[in-house]
Amino acid sequence: AAAAAAATRRAPRMRMGMSSAGAKAPMTVAVTGAAGQIGYSLLPLICSGRMFGKHQRVELRLLEITPAMGALEGVVMELEDCAFPLLENTVATDDALVAFKDVDVAVLVGAFPRKAGMERKELMSKNGSIFKEQGEAINSVASEDVKVVVVGNPANTNANILSQFAPRVPKQNITAMTRLDHNRLVGMVATKLDKSVTDISGVVIWGNHSSTQYPDVLNASVAGVDGSVREALGGEEWLASELIPAVQKRGAAIIAARKLSSAMSAANAACDHVRDWLLGSGDRIVSMAVPADGSYNIADGIWFSFPVRTTRGGKYEIQKDMMIDAFSQERINITEKELREEREDALAMIGNQQ
Repeated sequence: AAAAAAATRRAPRMRMGMSSAGAKAPMTVAVTGAAGQIGYSLLPLICSGRMFGKHQRVELRLLEITPAMGALEGVVMELEDCAFPLLENTVATDDALVAFKDVDVAVLVGAFPRKAGMERKELMSKNGSIFKEQGEAINSVASEDVKVVVVGNPANTNANILSQFAPRVPKQNITAMTRLDHNRLVGMVATKLDKSVTDISGVVIWGNHSSTQYPDVLNASVAGVDGSVREALGGEEWLASELIPAVQKRGAAIIAARKLSSAMSAANAACDHVRDWLLGSGDRIVSMAVPADGSYNIADGIWFSFPVRTTRGGKYEIQKDMMIDAFSQERINITEKELREEREDALAMIGNQQ
């Protein structure tokens, strides 16, 4: 059944003059929801070397729901037509056990979207089934040190659900993406202060990838700006009325403008997240949703976005020296509360499914 569910396209192993002696072993990468907008935008970034480096060959495992397999076959054709030198092999499948077999990295884009009038518990139930199945498959067949990033919303709690069903995978190897929010914050600060994005450092997204997230500039630095970046932007009043809501609601604003979700920027952020996680962020602080460990008084049990520094090989460390004032703490408490409530809904759902 698994063989029947999968379509395989193998690319020539030797292209662009690369010798087998000088080439790295291929990295096996699973992408779920691969025929969707984000997946479609993400795959060229993986295959062109943006995610893993310009010399890292990849084997793709593309997972879709059965009704989308026709569209996925079209994506596979386009990948073949791109003739990416780094793309070794492509498997398209609707079988999670095929998709996650021996994978090194899993980018979980596919999720059930929230629809108008849908209660959070209903959304949790729909996504619980998806991430239960994927967690069980990853637990059964993925590589021992697989790295997982959850993109599909509600990303933090989907990561939590997946972890419940993948006990073989270390919790620190399962993350959720808040890099899109981080990048949005960087871009908005740069625009407001008429700076390059490369001039901005030290911004943080705290908490949930939702409208309760806290985009924080208290610890930010901007080249050419002396003193408080928060004050340079307009102070707490401007942050509360303009910047924070703009970041929190940016996804909705993009949908309203283009009648489609933010696929290009989400795919770019997923690429940034994985690249920094595996290759290292250097001195830069980035935002990632990771298992809470008591840092900043956030007790374990939830996946919470923190400021982290990453090192090559897939290691990260929560930065413990960020300043938190009353303005920040109030907003961190709000997003933590939401994540605790989502966790309770998820645990109830898991209890009903076991």
